[in-house]
Amino acid sequence: MPTTTRLPIFPLPLVLFPGTSLPLHVFEPRYRAMLADCEAGDGRFGIVLATGGAAGLPPGHVGCVAELREVRRLPDGRSNLLVEGAERFALARLVADGTTPYLVAEVVPHEDVPDEPADDALRTLAAEVQSRFVRVARAARRIADDDDPIPELPADPALVSFRIAALVDFELPLRQRLLASRSPAERLRLLADALAQAVGAIEERARVHTGARRNGHGPVPPPPGAIDA
Repeated sequence: MPTTTRLPIFPLPLVLFPGTSLPLHVFEPRYRAMLADCEAGDGRFGIVLATGGAAGLPPGHVGCVAELREVRRLPDGRSNLLVEGAERFALARLVADGTTPYLVAEVVPHEDVPDEPADDALRTLAAEVQSRFVRVARAARRIADDDDPIPELPADPALVSFRIAALVDFELPLRQRLLASRSPAERLRLLADALAQAVGAIEERARVHTGARRNGHGPVPPPPGAIDA
């Protein structure tokens, strides 16, 4: 049986992934208390996707440990935080002993299991996902008139899947499914399918946006991959 540990739980309408940073704003008194306890302890708490209060947090629900990286307190008692996702966990049970105003749970590790594809196949799949991500990111930047560079991605295929999942605005059910998956190959396949569905539409929007900015001055650039004939 996996060893359980106790962890403060912060339910939020979002998904935190390992290896990614997240800014948070803490204002409720119960979570101010949680922050104070975390600072006095190991600086760690769990973030889970909120699905309807404690009743929406059944055993097995997967979350991610958040490690405090920065705390800025405001004069009125609120705080702005920067946290970084660490390891994943699965809820074993909620602890209702009345000793804290916030949720506490016993959790167990939720780690990847050995995958089916060989390393070369996994790297090939990761490269395909990265290529589609770059196309989506470039188109999004064209639409936003954003010249910032596209974020660098880690070399580890398992971490690539989490990084891209955090960077792209996927629907919450897909984000939670990606977090809960214990297979890097499955995560990469899910991302490949989702990005394949998104890339055509966002590149067309970027092409139209570029054409509108030209305001009729000069030709609209061809879509990526087009061949002059």
